[in-house]
Amino acid sequence: MHIFLASASPRRQALLSQISVPFSVVASTFVEAAQADDGQSVAELAEQNALGKARGALPLSQPGFCVGADTVVLCEDRVMGKPRSVEDAKEMLHALSGRVHKVVSGVAVVDSHGQFVTGHAVTEVSFRVLTAEEITAYVSTGEPLDKAGAYGIQGKGALFVNEVRGCYFNVMGLPLSLMANLLSSRFGINLTDMWR
Repeated sequence: MHIFLASASPRRQALLSQISVPFSVVASTFVEAAQADDGQSVAELAEQNALGKARGALPLSQPGFCVGADTVVLCEDRVMGKPRSVEDAKEMLHALSGRVHKVVSGVAVVDSHGQFVTGHAVTEVSFRVLTAEEITAYVSTGEPLDKAGAYGIQGKGALFVNEVRGCYFNVMGLPLSLMANLLSSRFGINLTDMWR
């Protein structure tokens, strides 16, 4: 059994490596939606994008399971994806400063035959109050520019986080326990079997 990851994210790849799961990165043709449709929740948006990414990588080169993931940040009803520019990143960080926001990751697992399961995780993150100088310094590092909500908790952005309530790995972009539960409940695959 082989895992395919439909993501170019170095964070998601590092997380799969961390749990010693053999995997291959595959390209997806799917173009994700940046905002929810009318009546669609943020969780539904994240799951829809995750499923689209996984399906967009089919067919697989060998039997296995393709994992897609999508992470969005929700701050006071505003959905934040990846910033479009340096100024957009600064504006996002100003909005997060001194507030609690939610990180929502959708995860989808699709098998070689197109059978699938989706789910999502929600984590609350509290930011301390940031100065304009801190935000400028952080954005100048380039780290925020490819991350939902314009920060990386596993990198320099850790300086801004007061508290995390929920799955830490969700904030990095791939809630590992959720992925394991989806594989187990829908497909009967236990990732710990790969350690034997």
